[in-house]
Amino acid sequence: MLTKRIIPCLDVKDGRVVKGIKFLNLKDAGDPAETAAAYDAQGADEVVFLDITASADSRDTQLSWVRDVAATLFIPFTVGGGIRTTDDFKAILREGADKIAVNSAALMNPTLISDAAMKFGSQCVVVAMDAKKREGAEGWTVYKNGGRVDMNMDAVEWAIQAEKLGAGEILLTSMDTDGTKAGYDLELTKAIASSVNIPVIASGGAGSCKDFYDAIEVGASAVLAASLFHYKELTIREVKEYLKERSVSVRL
Repeated sequence: MLTKRIIPCLDVKDGRVVKGIKFLNLKDAGDPAETAAAYDAQGADEVVFLDITASADSRDTQLSWVRDVAATLFIPFTVGGGIRTTDDFKAILREGADKIAVNSAALMNPTLISDAAMKFGSQCVVVAMDAKKREGAEGWTVYKNGGRVDMNMDAVEWAIQAEKLGAGEILLTSMDTDGTKAGYDLELTKAIASSVNIPVIASGGAGSCKDFYDAIEVGASAVLAASLFHYKELTIREVKEYLKERSVSVRL
């Protein structure tokens, strides 16, 4: 059985880790480098760093933030936000990132996925997807610019296309459950995970150890959380021990 990963996420705005509910009402949650180092020490399998306003502000990811975080880590490190070209990939990888997450730019220019996969390898390319349930209809719609712009694009179809283009992983965030602590969107996670053959990271809504287990049960290869860990409501160790007791393979 493949080892399941527990991944804390650093949503960074103006040089600080922040966390909100359904992408709104952001609150300060600490210094990125200090927070990342603490998660490494706690036994996180990876860390994801998202510069959450870079795309909406039409600017590049702040390389100094990436450099500071990378210097504290000994585990894989994914960076996303404001990445538009393969040159951006190269610059961020040089600062110490192991993987690059693309969202808005990939939606606007899908060949960015295939170009990056060809240059750096699929293992380096994470397609981040922000999805929201359609009102009064079946399925989910994909959004860009940190959940600000509805792309009128089906989430499952986009996941399938992303895999065909060379994505090595999908980071799937439910806008409906993000920050609510009511559990991951299991219906969405299952729909995406069952449609692709690459790992799917479930994101948005963790509130208990059981929520992590439930997401893995419906097909997630990894589970990502932010506020639960930032505010020390749960530790990574507690989550892993809970999963291990239920015969889920984790790295302790």
